[in-house]
Amino acid sequence: MKTVTFRQLRVFVEVARNLSFVRAAEALHLTPPAVTMQVKELESAIELPLFDRQGRKVALTTAGEYFLVYAKRLLATLKDADDAMSRFRKLETGLLTVGMVSTAKYFVPRLLTRFRQEHPGVEVKLQVSTNREQLVTMMNNGEVDLAIMGRPPREMATRAEPFAAHPHVFVAPPGHPITRSGHPPVSALANYPLIVREAASGTRALMDRFFQDHRVEARIAMEMPSNETIKQAVIAGMGLSFLSLHTIGLELRAGEMVLVHVENTPVIRTWNVVHLQSRILSPAAEAFRYFILEEGETYLAEHDRPWMQQPAKPTS
Repeated sequence: MKTVTFRQLRVFVEVARNLSFVRAAEALHLTPPAVTMQVKELESAIELPLFDRQGRKVALTTAGEYFLVYAKRLLATLKDADDAMSRFRKLETGLLTVGMVSTAKYFVPRLLTRFRQEHPGVEVKLQVSTNREQLVTMMNNGEVDLAIMGRPPREMATRAEPFAAHPHVFVAPPGHPITRSGHPPVSALANYPLIVREAASGTRALMDRFFQDHRVEARIAMEMPSNETIKQAVIAGMGLSFLSLHTIGLELRAGEMVLVHVENTPVIRTWNVVHLQSRILSPAAEAFRYFILEEGETYLAEHDRPWMQQPAKPTS
């Protein structure tokens, strides 16, 4: 183990992430033979095979799965050390990794573009998780510097700072019967099929709590792990849905779907910028944290205002 290098660890983690030597080589800007050599040297150093190779198929061995945990910890610790030294140098340069739940991808890239204009020395990497649970795992593994999410994790010590309101609404295809009433009661939703996010999603948890609070049993027709797929299903007339207002601006503008102004909606949650308390933020991460706390609310308020102020329009 004394001859193991951080370069080998980085290559190993990338191969494990992609389960492909070729894709790992592309991500690391190396040649496939160079990646293969680094992995072989690492396996030789620890005297155990880390991957099962059968043709083009690659899988972690049991030893590889265990070693991956420690490799990620070592790389996270090295990054913490680098971030700490950067704070002494007070340099707003280097790599900033921002993790986010999939709902946030509709606005975070635009904010990051504005941030890069003010901080051109920072290289930004985005990690989009399919749901909240995956993002929490990424935070715990030290794979992201900051996370943009709704409900902060309770299972680990984090610093969570709210920066903007996050409205959730019910939507329907144009002309749907429920739109004939300007402000239908929550109980009216029980008459129509709902297309919803998967159970691990923060949006789904919020919707379930909304129905429980109003003692209404939702008629769930389908579960889907993607906002985009749900939107297409609603547009096709397959049912109603409950979505973040930030995800549906294009469809509302195009008239492909409409808001259902159900009583006691929109349901307002907050967006938070979150990081582990145990991690020392780099100057780049600190700069982005400050930027989003200062700019995030104004940007999202401008995005939401046209729809939040839109009156309910019953259809005949």
